[in-house]
Amino acid sequence: MWRSFWRSIDRFSVQHFKYLVNELQEIKVVNMMNREFVVELLKSIVELVTYSDQHDPSIFESFMEYQILAEFLRILKISRNSIIEAPLLHYLSIMIQNLASEHAIYYCFSNDYINNIILHQYKFDGGDLVPYYVSFLRTVSGKLNRDTLCLLVKVQEDTVVSFPLYNEALKFACHEEKMIQTAVRAVILNIYNVSDEMVYKFITTPPVSEYFSDLVLNLRGKCLHLDALVHATKDASTHEMRKKLLLESDKFVDDLYYCKDIILVGESCLGRLMIRNLLSLLVLPILLPLLQISETEIQISAITALYVVCRLLQVVDSKELVNSVAFIILFPHLVLSRRGPIERERTGDTSPSSFDDYLSEMEKLSSSSSESEAAEDNNKNPLFRHLSQYFSSSFQCVSYVMDDIKRQRAGILSLIFSESQNLLLASMMLLLVLSESKELDSLFSSMLGLPLKKTGGTQMMASEMSLSQMVEAPIIACHMPQILHGLLKIITSQPPCSVIAQWNAGWILQKLLSCQEKNLTDHELDLFNVSYERSCERLHKEINNFWFDFIPVTLKNEWENCRKALTESSELKDPFFTLGLSSQNHTPDEDMTSSLAWERMVNVVKVFLLHNQLKAFISKGVPLENPLPHLENSSMSLSRRVDASPTTSGTNLHLGTRVPCKIAFSKSGVQEIYMVPVVNGISGKLLLTEELPLYTHQRVVIAIAPLAGLNVSP
Repeated sequence: MWRSFWRSIDRFSVQHFKYLVNELQEIKVVNMMNREFVVELLKSIVELVTYSDQHDPSIFESFMEYQILAEFLRILKISRNSIIEAPLLHYLSIMIQNLASEHAIYYCFSNDYINNIILHQYKFDGGDLVPYYVSFLRTVSGKLNRDTLCLLVKVQEDTVVSFPLYNEALKFACHEEKMIQTAVRAVILNIYNVSDEMVYKFITTPPVSEYFSDLVLNLRGKCLHLDALVHATKDASTHEMRKKLLLESDKFVDDLYYCKDIILVGESCLGRLMIRNLLSLLVLPILLPLLQISETEIQISAITALYVVCRLLQVVDSKELVNSVAFIILFPHLVLSRRGPIERERTGDTSPSSFDDYLSEMEKLSSSSSESEAAEDNNKNPLFRHLSQYFSSSFQCVSYVMDDIKRQRAGILSLIFSESQNLLLASMMLLLVLSESKELDSLFSSMLGLPLKKTGGTQMMASEMSLSQMVEAPIIACHMPQILHGLLKIITSQPPCSVIAQWNAGWILQKLLSCQEKNLTDHELDLFNVSYERSCERLHKEINNFWFDFIPVTLKNEWENCRKALTESSELKDPFFTLGLSSQNHTPDEDMTSSLAWERMVNVVKVFLLHNQLKAFISKGVPLENPLPHLENSSMSLSRRVDASPTTSGTNLHLGTRVPCKIAFSKSGVQEIYMVPVVNGISGKLLLTEELPLYTHQRVVIAIAPLAGLNVSP
């Protein structure tokens, strides 16, 4: 009898759950005196509810009967100095996350319990409450579906008037902590992926829709900060400055991928709203002054502007965005063309009113060049309608009355043919990304004149017919000789440009040569051959310098890097190099420090490999598969001057002169080690060797340190 009286209650029973609930109901105020007790109560209740979802439904029935979520909300309200909020939100998140029953989740989301907890007046000043709150929002959003979504929104007359989960999440969208930003974006995307028509209408209607414009304005702010770093890096190029530049560009790209995630939700109204904000607040304000179409309030350098648009096209790559950028780039050439849809050459009248005329004509030609698009609908394309409204309401286009010389170098051509080699590379990078996009309309592709993607024969013929109605000749194709010459100047310039500039100029050159039938002129071939011989001479010179024994290894390693760099698609190529071109410094030949000598040797090898690859492509039309055997048999005669298998750790050597010393090792204690200097001219190595037990005159190499800049006396 007494044994049964003292028997403990099962902690996973309904009786124990009711006992915990009674204890919780007795709490009238939460302060520092009873905080730990209340936290333990909350923890135990959540453990039981989570357990009951899989093992004992009767506990969850009691959970509903006693309206425990209402009790949790009451505890929040009677808590003094916000001392219970963080653990309560934490345990609630655990409970909701582990509920697998649809019935349980449906109950938790009903009766406005979750909404009231979300809308509770929390004190976020200081402390660590924000991460717990945002984590709670993320957990709730993760359990949303089309059935439970309606429980968290307030509807009046078939219109959503309030959505606490979404509205409260937006308040932390620009939080300074990256982890909180990421969690908020996860909440937003979870909502977008399960929303219905009414919720989408709420999201895309002001003032809630201002989130999209705020997102793009924040993105634009990052562009301006990135531009400031580009200027700072140009003035004082240091490793730290370049690191900051790379970090800021990564933040910008992360935001672009988030914009892409919103577009990929699949809801057309969300995608259109996102793209139009990108166009209106980012692309057009940056591109229009760059291409001398209109003035805007945005002051940003040409290099940064080209990088931003290029990265945007690579990441987002939507049909509306790609073709919008293509039209903006082509617009100056359409206005100045003698074969425009409205003849204004006689009067010189190129007023902004002609924009709508060109836009309408482009729309007709674009539709006629694609049968599927023409059959789809006959209404005005939303893309053209939006561009027309934006131009007519926001900008005053500049006049294009100019002489024939300036006419040939307008718009994007003014950047390509500027004195800046950086602008040439950045502009061509943008055009290659645009031309290789699968979303680019065939008409725009024909006008650009960079046939880098496969197009059907019927579609190509239609595009060529439309092209003849708009412009006299493809914009880029008719200037191809000058562009190729400009790229060759970068590769063959004296003093040499930075290696990154030469590699990317070679990449663009190879792309352009592969898409046209013409080859380089005799003068350009002579120019390249002289540069090729010069690269060979520099490599010969490095054979007599500090790092001669590492040249074969460097050739092998950098060959694969060079091959990948020259064959990479524009879609995958990181345009970050365009930002750092101005900060690249040429290593002077007279500088004899070891680290700079190593950097110079690697750069010489890179330039040499680039010239070998381009030489093969120019002469045969295909790149070299593996040039290393060819190099060993060439006039370089590397094998006679350089040991192709330099000494490495673990090598057994028979060495004479050595300097004994004792070195303390952390695991093996003090050992007797021999230092062996190996010198060849002004280069050498310092070997640390250990004597083999059974061989008196043989040593095993355990470490190698290079010696550079030696002045050895005979």
